[in-house]
Amino acid sequence: MKNIFRKFFLVFIFLMLSTWAWAQQLTKHAVKEGETLGSIAKQYRVTPFNILKVNPEIKSPEDIKPDVILIIPVQAAETDSVRITPVQAPTKTAEELLKVLQKDTVKVEMEPVAFRPHRVRKKETLYGIANRYEVSEEDVKRFNTNLYSQQLKKGMRLRIPIFPATFVDPNAPDPENYEVYRVLPKQTRWSIAHKYGITIDSLVALNPDLPKTTNHLAIGQELLLPKIAGSSVKGQEVELFESYTVPPQKTLYSLTQEYDISYEELIKLNPEIVERNGLKEGMVLRLPVRKNPEEEVNTDNYVFYEVKPKQTEFSLTRMFGITYKELLDLNPELASGLKAGMVLKLPMEINPDLQVKNSLVLDKINLLDSINLENRPKILFMLPFRLDRLNLNDQEAVALSIDRSNALKYSLGLYSGALVALDSIASLGISVDVKTYDTQLDLERTREIATRENLSQYSAIFGPLQNAALKEVAAQALNYQVPVIAPLASQTDISLGNVFFTIPSEDTLRERMLSYMQTKVTDQNIVVIADQQNKDAEARILEEFPGARVVDLVEEEENISLDLDLFTLSLSIETDNWVFVETDNFKVVSSVSSILNSAISDTTQVRMFTTNKNKAFENEVISGNHLSNLRFTYPSIDREAGNSAFVRRYRRRFGSIPDRYAIRGFDLTYDILLKLAYKMDLFDASETIGVTEYDGNKFDFAKDLASGYYNTALYIMMYDEMRVKQVNPLDDL
Repeated sequence: MKNIFRKFFLVFIFLMLSTWAWAQQLTKHAVKEGETLGSIAKQYRVTPFNILKVNPEIKSPEDIKPDVILIIPVQAAETDSVRITPVQAPTKTAEELLKVLQKDTVKVEMEPVAFRPHRVRKKETLYGIANRYEVSEEDVKRFNTNLYSQQLKKGMRLRIPIFPATFVDPNAPDPENYEVYRVLPKQTRWSIAHKYGITIDSLVALNPDLPKTTNHLAIGQELLLPKIAGSSVKGQEVELFESYTVPPQKTLYSLTQEYDISYEELIKLNPEIVERNGLKEGMVLRLPVRKNPEEEVNTDNYVFYEVKPKQTEFSLTRMFGITYKELLDLNPELASGLKAGMVLKLPMEINPDLQVKNSLVLDKINLLDSINLENRPKILFMLPFRLDRLNLNDQEAVALSIDRSNALKYSLGLYSGALVALDSIASLGISVDVKTYDTQLDLERTREIATRENLSQYSAIFGPLQNAALKEVAAQALNYQVPVIAPLASQTDISLGNVFFTIPSEDTLRERMLSYMQTKVTDQNIVVIADQQNKDAEARILEEFPGARVVDLVEEEENISLDLDLFTLSLSIETDNWVFVETDNFKVVSSVSSILNSAISDTTQVRMFTTNKNKAFENEVISGNHLSNLRFTYPSIDREAGNSAFVRRYRRRFGSIPDRYAIRGFDLTYDILLKLAYKMDLFDASETIGVTEYDGNKFDFAKDLASGYYNTALYIMMYDEMRVKQVNPLDDL
């Protein structure tokens, strides 16, 4: 109990100093004409309160005058801040962007560099004045606002704007070189970039409204893209044409259909057809080279890779496990040289050691070697410590409260692990700003904190734990595209794209377990035992293993048991028996595992599996000896940490061994901060970095179209010789 209280007491001290930073950033700002306290605060993404707090000589907003020098707390951790709702920039469709290139949109208003006076003469008109000075009538009105309500009169004094000289840029994009492309099913940014021979950066530059939180493209979505060379008759080079000798009885119609060319284009290329009054046998024509029907390039048949600087053809062929000829055949543009940013098309069967995510081959990134010390993440922790209900002078009462309150237990575990992660990150030279709030398990307090805080300044928000509070914070953070981390949630009814669900869902666990089992099952006898509440799991197992045998449980009013005769008949003495047990009832687990253990003999081999190891399998009545004899195997969201550097550091700091929540708090915080130190965009980092693994948890976030990021990484664990160990996928079961 002393260790528990000591851990709590140390965490409490940190909570009292919860707004801390590893170095405070300040900058100076000289006030310009027309600037206000609000506009300056918005420019630096801080609150007016914090500017006033570090500039005590400024007593009110009226003291903000030109040439006054202000100290600005860049990325300061405000306490009394207000929520600022950003103005959303209007989005443009690809059609509208094309019109911008075609100069069909409203002229952008330029600011004049000076003004010239003009006194209105008799019979002068606004049109004549504007024409004389080569400006528009609207420009004259804009700087002489009385003309909006008055007629032009003799003697009026006007200010005529003088605009900077303009010129036509010879390098400006020609709209004839662009087209609107509509996304087809199963296409990605990489497959389209490859098709058009451009880089991902170019694709994003042409389509600035592409979302930054996902690489997903919707079917039918419009993109502005450069026309593919040779895609139209206009401007084609000679080598894109071939000679064609007209055979007997050939008609103009059949020729246009065969070459997919219009009658007008055919005549334009071959005017002799008109001169000779039609198509004649033996006539030699110039026609576009017929293209073989292109194979559909999508995620069904190819994966893609974005070339990085300093890579060579040799290094790429070694990495992919293919020859240069194979690479060149798939990417003919390589003949003109390899360039950084190129998107390469690759066969599905590449080097199995490479990780593919969303059809993109990921580079192996060592985050520890990829730290940018200029990145300074800022994290907001929102957890229900419930300090308002604790009497810190009563150690026994505090220890009892921790033991009885799951919210408090989880929060202290997660946060104590996070503190050790912050120490570890600081030792790498990474500066992190942290602020912590006790939500007190109160939705109104959570809402008030989220509204008062300037959420736009944070790189990520850790928590809250309860679903309603998480939804509230995530909705407000979405306005600023700030990621919200759900440390103990696998999925909820939240449909917000900025939430990171860090625990793999039951469906993910089941599917990964079945995929793993598919690689191991040969001639084993598969048996399924499931209670009524888990018939969906039974059906899914039977889909994967149609030849499996099902043994039903006998469920009576107060008892549930296994029909021993039917079970015995289901066993095989010729091959191993692999039994799936799917239940949420610890009595079923205890009874079935005992029966399975008793069935093991010199002639009968039995193994036990499940696709969902829930709390029923952890009840104290379950025999660990039976599970070990059965080499019980299951999917797991975590594993035991062992005697790692983190465990030793945690023990030194808090005087106790970390529980699973402390391990998760460390792993999750360490992962978030390393990714932010690599790239200050957790959305982008999560899509381009593959699996990351630490002491007891690993992470691999997959983006759902609308409802956030989901962790799909897990472990396969097995009881063996009274120990639980991680199963290597390459090991034999």
